[in-house]
Amino acid sequence: MPNVSGLYAITPDTDNSEQLIEQVSAALDGGARVLQYRNKGSDTVRRLWQANILASLARSRHALFIVNDDIELAQAVKADGVHVGRDDAAIAAARAALGPAALIGASCYNDIALARAAVAAGANYVAFGAVFPSATKPQAVAAPLALFAQSIDLGVPRVAIGGITTANAGQVVAAGADAIAVIGGLFDGDGIAERAATLAALFD
Repeated sequence: MPNVSGLYAITPDTDNSEQLIEQVSAALDGGARVLQYRNKGSDTVRRLWQANILASLARSRHALFIVNDDIELAQAVKADGVHVGRDDAAIAAARAALGPAALIGASCYNDIALARAAVAAGANYVAFGAVFPSATKPQAVAAPLALFAQSIDLGVPRVAIGGITTANAGQVVAAGADAIAVIGGLFDGDGIAERAATLAALFD
């Protein structure tokens, strides 16, 4: 099973599909190894269309494609896996629906006990965050970087998320994160491919 590592790009929530495809192409060209499609919008037709295109883009660049919190959509576009919230039942449901080869990630916030429970339930990787204040989720709980040293025995990749930019990502990698999940710090503004390359190079 492929591992989650390096730059983990999470898509900005947008209805502008053309712009989204351009942005994601740039991030993948810059070195993103994982792409998560995250769209909380209600237009299921648009979400399916976007996810299909982005799954193809990711495959063409040999990157993993993960769908956020929608097992049926992940199944429909033959994604590599799905990312779910804090519920063990969601991990079990994802595994039952997507099969033994699927990558299942779980948000564990600032809670190592929750991470251990997620791994026991079958999660292939866990995410801790927000490691820095996040514009995407301003109310997110703060997750200290010390969590990465404390969770080294989990046996699965540990992803850092929340407020990560080219300016502070080095601290996160130095703390022991196996991957950094980035939204605004990657996709906001021009120069996406360059920022992706800078972030990806931290793992070389």
